[in-house]
Amino acid sequence: MMELREPAVAYGKNKITQEEYLEWERDAPQKHEYYRGEVFAMAGAGTRHNKIYANLFGELAIRLKGKTCRPYGSDLRIHIPENILFTYPDISIICRDIIEEETNDDYTIEPTVIIEILLPSTKSYDRGEKFRLYRDIPSLKSYILIDSESVAVEAFRINASGHWELEEYKSVNDMLAIPVVEPTIPLHDIYEGTELL
Repeated sequence: MMELREPAVAYGKNKITQEEYLEWERDAPQKHEYYRGEVFAMAGAGTRHNKIYANLFGELAIRLKGKTCRPYGSDLRIHIPENILFTYPDISIICRDIIEEETNDDYTIEPTVIIEILLPSTKSYDRGEKFRLYRDIPSLKSYILIDSESVAVEAFRINASGHWELEEYKSVNDMLAIPVVEPTIPLHDIYEGTELL
């Protein structure tokens, strides 16, 4: 996810409704996350983050071409009705046709996989509070964190008992398994072009 700043003031007040947020966000020059009435401005990411994003998104697009699941980038806003969060994950995989089924073109719901590329400033949030909020998504099967400072991936997957399990990848020779994505993706390909290899 992109770097979060302090809560922004929208409509001249510190807390706004969901409806006010969606209306305000349509014309905002940058993206904002919304949670419990507060709006958080999101800043752009650095070159390494963007290289990792481009590599991984490209691999996902190839593997999912022609299938019912599709990858989406950080311009797709996700809404979690269960906890009222509106956010922009780095990558979402959605296994349904959001163009035909979506009733609101301001956001979508029900991602199957969410991937965040970690930044130093958001690492704790993505691993902690953000993951807690994402776990409220009934359709979510996997939450993947890609480190942008070292070759390291944390893949959380929900098991048959409904519990989240963690698998860690720390070698460029490791193969990242993602639900609904075949074949697996080499970490070398995810980090290609970065000075981390």
